[in-house]
Amino acid sequence: MESIIQINHLSKEYKGTEIVSDVTMHIEKGEIYGFLGPNGAGKTTIMKMILNLLKPTSGEVVVLNQTVTPTSYQYLRHIGSIIEYPVFFDRKTAIENLNVHCAYTQYHEENRILEVLETVGLKEAGNKKVHQFSLGMKQRLGIARAILTKPEILILDEPINGLDPVGIRDIRMLLLELKNNYGMTILLSSHIISEIESIADTIGIINHGHFIKEVKMSDIRRENANLEEYFLNIINGGK
Repeated sequence: MESIIQINHLSKEYKGTEIVSDVTMHIEKGEIYGFLGPNGAGKTTIMKMILNLLKPTSGEVVVLNQTVTPTSYQYLRHIGSIIEYPVFFDRKTAIENLNVHCAYTQYHEENRILEVLETVGLKEAGNKKVHQFSLGMKQRLGIARAILTKPEILILDEPINGLDPVGIRDIRMLLLELKNNYGMTILLSSHIISEIESIADTIGIINHGHFIKEVKMSDIRRENANLEEYFLNIINGGK
């Protein structure tokens, strides 16, 4: 399979402390890649380096066969993302917020806003102001904004944090739809093992800034193991 994102020996220091250490990852085209690790393990830092929001201390990021340099930005047209928590103009409607994003990205396609709102299950809430939205609705609106320009890659940092079971299920089904029906490659971080297990094709395990293992979910299932047992064994020094 073709690697759509390749990370080679990536490290990041902050105030003399290495917070990401010599990470190598391969994210294949058309897959859901589950980036799994405890809070503070380095997942968000790596995602920010992929998006050029942080500059690596050493190593490289290659996206769509292009090496990311400190001044790279054109490749970002092919990526939709939510890092940490999606922020909106709370007193504007969902449609108005997405119109602002279209203007910012210079993307114009008739009916696309209504199309993405329908995709994420917010078609009836398009004219509702965002301050009236639940947390789950805001997360779905964040995904709508991330996919608005039809990106090839979707990067989502802990998108199910704080959601109730119904909201978690809705996001899970939406991500599977984006992969299966739209061919998106999705990099998804979480510390909730059961949700990663339910949708990911490949798992990358990170702990304390050290990338420990990359493995196919099909291989884990072949070993008759569940992901929680596998994860705990790996971070506790197993093979």
